[in-house]
Amino acid sequence: MLRFRRSLHSCGVLRQGQNLTEKIVQKYAVGLPKGKVVHSGDYVSIKPAHCMSHDNSWPVALKFMGLGATKIHDTRQIVNTLDHDIQNRDEKNLAKYKNIENFAKNHGVDFYPAGRGIGHQIMIEEGYAFPLNLTVASDSHSNTYGGIGSLGTPVVRTDAAAIWATGQTWWQIPPVAQVELVGQLPHGVSGKDIIVALCGLFNKDQVLNHAIEFTGDSLEHLPIDYRLTIANMTTEWGALSGLFPVDSTLINWYRNERLPKLGANHPRITKQIIDGLEKAASQWKADTDASYAKKLTIDLSTLQHYVSGPNSVKVSNTVQELSAQNIKVDKAYLVSCTNSRLSDLESAAQVVCPSGDINKINKVSPNVKFYVAAASSEVEKDAKASGAWDKLVKAGCIVLPPGCGPCIGLGTGLLEAGEVGISATNRNFKGRMGSKDALAYLASPAVVAASAIVGKIASPAEVFGTQENFSTKVNTTTGTAGSSAAEESSAPAASSGAVEILEGFPSEISGELVLCDADNINTDGIYPGKYTYQDDVPKETMAKVCMENYDPEFQTKTKKGDIIVSGFNFGTGSSREQAATAILAKGVNLVVSGSFGNIFSRNSINNALLTLEIPALIEKLRNKYKDSPKELTRRTGWFLRWDVAHRKVVVTEGSLDGPVVLEQTVGELGKNLQEIIIKGGLEGWVKAHL
Repeated sequence: MLRFRRSLHSCGVLRQGQNLTEKIVQKYAVGLPKGKVVHSGDYVSIKPAHCMSHDNSWPVALKFMGLGATKIHDTRQIVNTLDHDIQNRDEKNLAKYKNIENFAKNHGVDFYPAGRGIGHQIMIEEGYAFPLNLTVASDSHSNTYGGIGSLGTPVVRTDAAAIWATGQTWWQIPPVAQVELVGQLPHGVSGKDIIVALCGLFNKDQVLNHAIEFTGDSLEHLPIDYRLTIANMTTEWGALSGLFPVDSTLINWYRNERLPKLGANHPRITKQIIDGLEKAASQWKADTDASYAKKLTIDLSTLQHYVSGPNSVKVSNTVQELSAQNIKVDKAYLVSCTNSRLSDLESAAQVVCPSGDINKINKVSPNVKFYVAAASSEVEKDAKASGAWDKLVKAGCIVLPPGCGPCIGLGTGLLEAGEVGISATNRNFKGRMGSKDALAYLASPAVVAASAIVGKIASPAEVFGTQENFSTKVNTTTGTAGSSAAEESSAPAASSGAVEILEGFPSEISGELVLCDADNINTDGIYPGKYTYQDDVPKETMAKVCMENYDPEFQTKTKKGDIIVSGFNFGTGSSREQAATAILAKGVNLVVSGSFGNIFSRNSINNALLTLEIPALIEKLRNKYKDSPKELTRRTGWFLRWDVAHRKVVVTEGSLDGPVVLEQTVGELGKNLQEIIIKGGLEGWVKAHL
């Protein structure tokens, strides 16, 4: 999707400074024109430092081999882990695991077996994700790496296969939101409380499809584990990444915690490397004239323990409010890549054993099952050494192997109909952790442990028998970032000269706008689920069922060459690629929306469907028809012309030569993305480069 800068028309001079996200992308971008400085909105080809896949490594391998690839482009770039369904011992799953292991061995790829830990934790422990690098994974919680100053973002399986085969894929640099953390965090309040509060307080899609950069005077006091938790759950907040700066707190963490564990000869983390990182850190900061799409501020001194739910991260309340409601708990969970590190286990252990005397343990309520799994075997070992593990076990916790498990609805301990669960995981979608008729809440390890002991959602103070004095109101602000140059802007600064157009790519794309006037049109609405797993659906049928579940009249109101324009978060929902290919089958080559679901965006480009993100157009069309009878699909009589070379969109009324309704500068569609489209998508591009 090509994002735009709302202030382009009023700004005479645009700033060229880069934020930290843009700087890291610049470092890992390939094939840029000489002198090109990348900014939000630009499509770039990226060669990430590392690409991790987990249980989905075998589907990626099948895509890789289906492309005709026979050799991993750079074996040092690829990491395979087994972590999702490790409790499953059936023949089919074990065969898949063996296929992944054999593939990794045959191709010389770093491989971590079931039981070693969750892939994201391994990536951090073993130094694959590292400050100031760009690391991707075929998993939505790749944002986690931002906690250590690594730009982490998810990719889909086709992207992963492309990286395996060629070393690279594409990315559109998203708009970057500045999230400022100010004030001192009250004692006992954790990183989980911060991100749960952010998700609940800023719950109007303020950061949807943004990159986030965390700033503010609170950062130096935030432990790295807190940062990892916050970065991890920026995914739930709707962001594509959540990046913390490289500062003295991070450097000291590597020196004092990681180096002693790894020894002197680790291939990726050594004293010399950390010394070099410390010297480089001062240069790797956002420029003073960097642009941000928006700025959100939260005063951490006004926070207390927060709980998400039920069944949504957009709903958050204080633990005191929920405790007063006497919400019984059936199951509690201290698992996942979010909050199963050593400090999390120790925090829970402090609640079950406040005195430190293992003979004076607060037992888990007899009506509650409390499941615990370390983020990795290393974490479990450390927790045993610290005594935290034994305290949790003696309290009555049920131990699970290091892996994802119930966090994603797999293995032991899933929620059953009518049950209430409280978890230190990252997601509480309805049905995510078991029955769709269960209620799931998210909270910090300390609150989860307290709730398991008390038998209802409860604060640690209720276990300790103490009083908590927290602020009754959280202080937050929303606004622009820094200066007028940052006014809600999300597109790149103007580049000199026109964009070069490759042979075979149209220099201009035009058509009549057909308005599908709804927000959150999901992939089931675009392509019905009943066809998704039918592999033999012909193109003609895909065209006929396109948008069937959204509007049966779509078929009769549209024709080849039309341009679909829709509301916000178009293509949300499942990852089915057919949502993009069905639109192409209908003869639509361009979709315009206020915003897109991220996975739909990637599937679109990967299948040669172009998208443009222009919120101002949606607002104009909705204003035009605000007094008209509702139509799900409406021919507008407005025409859009996209001058690709000059990054300009013009919307006219009546015809392409009619009066101008909207004129908008958009992001740059560089040669790298043009080439993917010319080749019919990413798979075609990969085949051409093998």
